[in-house]
Amino acid sequence: MERVLAETLLSQSRDPRGLLGALCRGEASAERVETLRFLLQRLEDAEERGGGGGAGALPEAAREVAAGFLVPLLRGLRGRPAGAPDPDLPARDRRRVLRAATAALRSCARLAGGPQLAAALAEEALRDLVAGGPAAGAEAAVEVLAAVGPCLRPHEDGPLLERVAQAALALALGADGERDEAGPAEDAAALAAGRLLPALGQCGGAALRAVWAGLVAAGAPSGPGRVGPRLLVLSALAERLLPEPGADRGPRASEEDPDARRCWRFWRTVQAGLTQAPDALTRKRARYLLQRAVEVSAERGAPCACGPREGTGPSLFWWSEKKKDELLKFWENYILILETLEGNQIHVIKPVLPKLNSLFEYAVSEENGCWLFHPSWHMCIYKRMFESENKILTREGVIHFLELYETRSLPFAPEFSEFIIGPLMDALSESSLYSRSPGQLIGSGSPLGLKLQKFLVTYVSLLPEEIKSSFLLKFIQKMTSRHWCAIPILFLSKALANVPRCKALGIEGLLALRLPELTLGTWKCTFLFSDVRDVLQCTMITHQILLRGAAQCYLLQTAMNLVDVEKVTLSDVSTFLMSLRQEESLGRGTSLWTELCDWLRVNESCFGRASACNPTGLPETPSLNAYVKNLVQEYITSPAGEREDCFMPDWFEAKLVAMMVLLAIDVEGMKTQYSEKRRTQNVLRIFLDPLLDSLLKLGTNAYMPVLRADRCLQLLLKLLHTCMLTGSGARDDEVLTLLQSFAMSATESVSDFILRRLTMNELSSVSDLDRCHLYLMVLTELINIHLKVGWKRGNPIWRVISPLKNASIRHLQDTDSGQEPTLAGQIQRVVSMAALAMVCEAVDQKPELQLDSLEPGPTERFLASLPLNHMLQKPHPEEHSSFSEDSAASQGWGKVVAQYIHDQWVCLSFLLRKYHTHIPSSEGDVPDPVLPAVQMPARTLQSALGALTVLPSDQVLPVFHCMKVLVPKLLTSSESLCVESIDMAWKIISALSNTQLIFWSNLKAFVQFVFDTKVLTIAAKIKGQAYFKIKEIMYKMIEMSAIKTGVFNTLISYCCKSWIVSASDVSQVSLSSAKNYTELILEGCVFGTVFRRDQRLTQDVQTYIENLGHDCAANTVIENTKREDHYVRICAVKFLCLLHGSNMSHKLFMEDLAIKLLDKDESVSKSRTRYYVNSQQHRLKNRVWQTLLVLFPSFDQNFLNRIIDKIFQAGFINNQASIKYFIEWIIILILHKFPQFLLKFWDCFSYGEENLKTSICTFLSVLSHLDIITQNIPEKKPVLKQALVTVLQWCFSHNFSIRLYALAALKKVWSMCKALRVEELEALTSVIESSLNQVENMPGTGNAKKNWQRIQEHFFFARFHPVRDYCLETIFYNLPRLSGLVEEEWIAIGKFTRFTDIPSDAGFQWYLSPTHLCELKPGDWAQQDVGSHLGEADSQSEWTDVQKKIIPWKNNAPDLDLELVFQDRVAKLGKSISRLIVVASLIDKPTNLGGLCRTCEVFGASALVLGSLQCVRDKQFQGLSVSAEQWLPLVEVKPPQLIDFLQQKKTEGYTVIGVEQTAKSVDLTQYSFPERSLLLLGNEREGIPANLIQQLDVCVEIPQQGIIRSLNVHVSGALLIWEYTRQQLLRHGGAES
Repeated sequence: MERVLAETLLSQSRDPRGLLGALCRGEASAERVETLRFLLQRLEDAEERGGGGGAGALPEAAREVAAGFLVPLLRGLRGRPAGAPDPDLPARDRRRVLRAATAALRSCARLAGGPQLAAALAEEALRDLVAGGPAAGAEAAVEVLAAVGPCLRPHEDGPLLERVAQAALALALGADGERDEAGPAEDAAALAAGRLLPALGQCGGAALRAVWAGLVAAGAPSGPGRVGPRLLVLSALAERLLPEPGADRGPRASEEDPDARRCWRFWRTVQAGLTQAPDALTRKRARYLLQRAVEVSAERGAPCACGPREGTGPSLFWWSEKKKDELLKFWENYILILETLEGNQIHVIKPVLPKLNSLFEYAVSEENGCWLFHPSWHMCIYKRMFESENKILTREGVIHFLELYETRSLPFAPEFSEFIIGPLMDALSESSLYSRSPGQLIGSGSPLGLKLQKFLVTYVSLLPEEIKSSFLLKFIQKMTSRHWCAIPILFLSKALANVPRCKALGIEGLLALRLPELTLGTWKCTFLFSDVRDVLQCTMITHQILLRGAAQCYLLQTAMNLVDVEKVTLSDVSTFLMSLRQEESLGRGTSLWTELCDWLRVNESCFGRASACNPTGLPETPSLNAYVKNLVQEYITSPAGEREDCFMPDWFEAKLVAMMVLLAIDVEGMKTQYSEKRRTQNVLRIFLDPLLDSLLKLGTNAYMPVLRADRCLQLLLKLLHTCMLTGSGARDDEVLTLLQSFAMSATESVSDFILRRLTMNELSSVSDLDRCHLYLMVLTELINIHLKVGWKRGNPIWRVISPLKNASIRHLQDTDSGQEPTLAGQIQRVVSMAALAMVCEAVDQKPELQLDSLEPGPTERFLASLPLNHMLQKPHPEEHSSFSEDSAASQGWGKVVAQYIHDQWVCLSFLLRKYHTHIPSSEGDVPDPVLPAVQMPARTLQSALGALTVLPSDQVLPVFHCMKVLVPKLLTSSESLCVESIDMAWKIISALSNTQLIFWSNLKAFVQFVFDTKVLTIAAKIKGQAYFKIKEIMYKMIEMSAIKTGVFNTLISYCCKSWIVSASDVSQVSLSSAKNYTELILEGCVFGTVFRRDQRLTQDVQTYIENLGHDCAANTVIENTKREDHYVRICAVKFLCLLHGSNMSHKLFMEDLAIKLLDKDESVSKSRTRYYVNSQQHRLKNRVWQTLLVLFPSFDQNFLNRIIDKIFQAGFINNQASIKYFIEWIIILILHKFPQFLLKFWDCFSYGEENLKTSICTFLSVLSHLDIITQNIPEKKPVLKQALVTVLQWCFSHNFSIRLYALAALKKVWSMCKALRVEELEALTSVIESSLNQVENMPGTGNAKKNWQRIQEHFFFARFHPVRDYCLETIFYNLPRLSGLVEEEWIAIGKFTRFTDIPSDAGFQWYLSPTHLCELKPGDWAQQDVGSHLGEADSQSEWTDVQKKIIPWKNNAPDLDLELVFQDRVAKLGKSISRLIVVASLIDKPTNLGGLCRTCEVFGASALVLGSLQCVRDKQFQGLSVSAEQWLPLVEVKPPQLIDFLQQKKTEGYTVIGVEQTAKSVDLTQYSFPERSLLLLGNEREGIPANLIQQLDVCVEIPQQGIIRSLNVHVSGALLIWEYTRQQLLRHGGAES
């Protein structure tokens, strides 16, 4: 409208000066300023053509307009802060005014006739820009500079141009992307990069060189946020920095203009944009610059090269006319891959990956084996793949990279090593990448993990020796630089462990592999850096103990393979070994221990010597024996200057010395096998003589330092514990026997020392309780040794126990006579109670130690009379006590009291078990109790409840043990108290569910007392609160098992074992009680959750480690807890297998379970009529029928009469394949064993076909095994006749599947008829034979013939024998595997045999399948030929054609150049110049507008006219346009303004074409579009209004053949846009030819 007004004003006035003056008066509205802009542009055009009027007055008028109107207006816009309200101008019009004013100002500068105005305006705007005012002021200043910059003179105004260029560049690069949201400052920076710098670039000379110098001065961008602004500037100046030959570079262009292709900083910026840019637009700009550089090089043809910054290695970019074809092909494939990766769709990207292989073929010279292209270009592609949001794409990229060295030999490049340690390892930290491939069995190993291992071995082998060490060190240090999950660290460690032996790592590498969390105490290495993060730290944060142990095993193997022993000392090695947890990896007797001993033996004389004092302070000697001998001697010697009352020594030193002693002994044992030099006994005595000497003096030398005594006892204990064989070695271990004999020889001295320390008030501080714990552990270990060799009265231990017990009782009986308790006195009470607890536990576990008669003695009376839960009073600090003692007492007194109460309940649990017969059923039965705690059970149980409230969770076990004895006694008389006890105990267990260390022991104790057989029996008998509380807890435990795997395992294993003890004795009581808890076995039979993907992955990897067996030492050391969900079902099934139908209680139990299983199946079917394969419903029903098959042998005819209808009814349900096979199988077995049910079976076929649908296939499948069914029938002919009649009627079903099943059954039945020669059926011979022959000889290769062949070859019809294959292996492994169930549902028969909690029954052989069913591969005849050609496609070296998305190369944001005419705008975007304008102002729906926007952008329309630009923000619009609005000029013309707009376009030479059916409309196929075409689209409902039809030059209609006489407006527009484009392409193609 404003353009039309300007034309009208100019045509009606011959005084431009007066016209300009009139426009400059009044309010500065957007319409007024735009009219002024168009008027000045018209005057400027007329001036250039020489037709302007008032030649002398026009320059003066232009200066007046600039000085009097435009400059004040722009000053006002610059001075107002961003976002501040403008009382004179609406906010939405502010930018519109700014653009129009600056464009008008540029025309004024040109009309002024001299450079002074332009220079003055530029100086003023530059001052505002440099001053750093409001963001809005910067934006206005940039607009002014962009407008007047081209008017400046390159030589005279050169300094000014340089300053403008530097300021613009600083502003553009200042948008570093670090702000959270875009704002005015970012807008100003985008304007500087998109408008001002290109305008300055056109000036060339000093301005362009200043910009280029600023770009290259800072080097490559340092972060992702810096890449975007730099690439925006580079792409804006691409036409000057990468000029095409013969291009119009402007009159000011010079040969000195920079060539970006020759600058390494330019290429590093492009690469950073390809990989580091977080947004697609920045990456698009980087690809544009690369594409333009290639095209410019191809068109110029001149040689060009740009080396890397380092000065060595292949060029970052080079060009040679001789290699033009190869170079073009390389870069074409390269850019295609990068474009395709933007799609993030694996099905589009995977076919392009073979082109990545071709890039390596182009990149490496065959003649000299060197890189032709810099390897960093290839790394850009891999990095983009690694950082993809699509994890499948990331996995494909990682695998592709790991396969590089499998098929080709690549020359060494430092960039490869840096890339492996950087982006590759970052990608490898994602656990999901290690999942199994489809079709892989559980436990077969991760494909990516195996490829990683092969890659690392190959790559390290090819590295130069001088590089190998630093690479491996950086690789390991990278493993320490972040927190890794267990699975990635496991496979990385395994890959490292397989690297061939080499001397690559020194002390730094060894330290990088070790654990940092050790308390090294006085032995802490002085050379350990506090910031070293070790690999194993990452493995300690996970609860997967097996994965943690396996990773430690592999890291130790890595150390043995890669450490240069000459660079490390034995002290370094011993410190490293202590970072491994022996209970998880380095257990004595394992293969890893043997491997370590052999490594020490081979390298014993090669270890280095310490140049300075080592951590132990010992002189370094290369001999292992000498080192260990000195180590023991130094350890035994008490450090000088340490106080006797200090804290107990740390266990770390004792562990280290014990491990090194045993390693040295075993190394010596290896030597004796080879050279017979010395015997093990002599060497062990040499090592341990100092220890033995000290131990023998403990009882007699009163002056031996306590610290030294404690260290000796610690070492003795650790030697005995570490020496225990954990591997599969010899049972009689010579070293262990010698150690035990040494311990026995020192028993008297040690026991006397311990007795003195525990009873003579020598332990008087809180810290001494740790010593008490040490002494009691040593005493327990000595008792075990003496019991092992044979207990004898009068031995030293015997003589110690009685005095220890008596002294402890005496201390507990002493009172303070009303005085305040002292710390020493209270500590002695705690020590005495702990000693009594140890004696009770020893006596309880070893009856040989029984000191008194079976009748209660003084000790028992004392323990039973002690006040329960007695709170030891906290003592007041003593005057002579130290501050540390007071502090320790005040902080840890709660733990002291808890330990005292815990030990008291340990003693009480011993009494209750020993005198359980003395416990009355109610307290009124014992008037004068001798043992109050035993004979007053209700009071004791009430005290147990109190103990649970005060004891920490890790000390409640003895209370649970007491409850186990008390609850069965009181359940009848005090049920509410027992229920309260059970409920309190369950709350403790529930609170511990997130605690790994103490949860399982507490859960086991809880289950043992709540689900004790006696408790279950009594609760079921009285059917009171306890019964329902137990049921409630049972279901809560099952629910908890879904979150914490293994809870249900503990419950069902204990219950089944407790019932079996009685069941094996054919006791009626046990199973009669179990019958009341059938739900437990029912839930166990169907138990199993659908795990999350990460849980499945963890289980897969754990199975993989378990399958390694003894090759991984963690499997030997770590006990298999059998907490997987499978073991719940295995336990239940093995329990059922032990039951016998001949026992009535067993029979009733199994029948009740079978009925409940059928009800469960029915409820699941009703809850969801449709369910998907491998869903929870599918798995549940599958387990139900598996259990019914296990129970089948116990079913008799009477019971089957009750359930047969339910079984047949289950066959009518639309089931998944596996369930269908199980139902068919059990029906076959029933009919085989009880043929009398055949009559009911024939009735199943009497339903109408519509009711049966495809479920009749189940019963037809049963008939396919008619030979099995009729084995026990003497007269088979009537059955065959009935079967034949039944099958024939279904051979004519309209359903193809039913006909197929019927024909398979017919073939079986007819073969039996022919074998038995049934004369009554001879009349049907010709019909049946011809039908079967027709099916067998079916012509062609269609689906019908293929399906007939498949169903005959299918395992259920061809190989499966319902009777001979009846075994656990078929039920739980073979049939689920063959029927397409997920691998999680396959239970291998080996798991049944490994689960020894429940013994195998006498008929164990029926577990295994006697047939070859296990050798078959899965396959279902109903499956189509899916994937039959996928293998061929995947095996192609390179696809013949791939998808390619056309992406516009140009970079500028569309809103930066709105003042350009449409054709210039399109050229600016880098697309073909089109003269088509599409007008969609009448369209309402955002979906149609979004689709039109996308169509117009794709076919290069010059503009899309919309009724409102606000629609581009609509989500539906954006969903259809897919960002096309950013690359297409959009113009707003409201419907009332359309007539004026169309008239204006007509004056510009456009033909206005309407898409409408009118009386004079032209057929689209007959119409020839002019080049300047304007396409007007109508409204979705009304079309084009009548008043607008009159403005059209022509109407075009689309020929139609259908009944509906209209198309969607977007579709109509798309058809005409394409037809216009097609015609223009043909014309241009003809013109070029």
